[in-house]
Amino acid sequence: MERIPLAHNTADKNTRQVGRRKVTTAAELEHIAFELFDEQGFDSTTITDIAQAAGISRRTFFHYFPSKNDIPWGDFDHELARMREDFRALSANTPLMDAIRHCLVNFNQVAPEQISAHRRRMQLILGVPALQAHSTLRFRAWRQVIAEYVGTRLGQPDNALAPQTIAHATLGVALAAYEQWLNEDESELTELLDTAMRQLGTAFADISPAQD
Repeated sequence: MERIPLAHNTADKNTRQVGRRKVTTAAELEHIAFELFDEQGFDSTTITDIAQAAGISRRTFFHYFPSKNDIPWGDFDHELARMREDFRALSANTPLMDAIRHCLVNFNQVAPEQISAHRRRMQLILGVPALQAHSTLRFRAWRQVIAEYVGTRLGQPDNALAPQTIAHATLGVALAAYEQWLNEDESELTELLDTAMRQLGTAFADISPAQD
């Protein structure tokens, strides 16, 4: 997997601060943080570094993000809520694994102009050891959305074996697709996800939703 550059560049950091207005949105702070991660490496960049570059105090930083580890995830809770809405909008007649494939691909749609930034984001999330424990919590929340939907469709609790198995398998498929995407510059993320989910759907073809 391609790594984020670790070179330090103090001159660039000082230049960036001159004349810059204070940030007013989480997206702006995230952008500044990623600039520093590129220059210094994730582990070597402190919250103080980010706050100073953004022209804000450390206290103000925590109004936007609970920790440095949360920055690469952006507004993840909002994205999970969007995925739940996507599931709710599907017809009850949609085959179970087709529904999950549709929502997984939709969840990971990235506008062309955002692809480069999304690669950087996922390189951090999947490639920085310091983020692995934090990522486990995020992935658990993501799996829960899948498990809730599967449980509803199967008429089972979301912590039953089948919903949990499908949720874990879907996350595995997503991570495998992302690894492939990060290693192959010309690959298309949604195509990889769609192909992998179709293969997973074949494996779970015998699982049928509960009948009303």
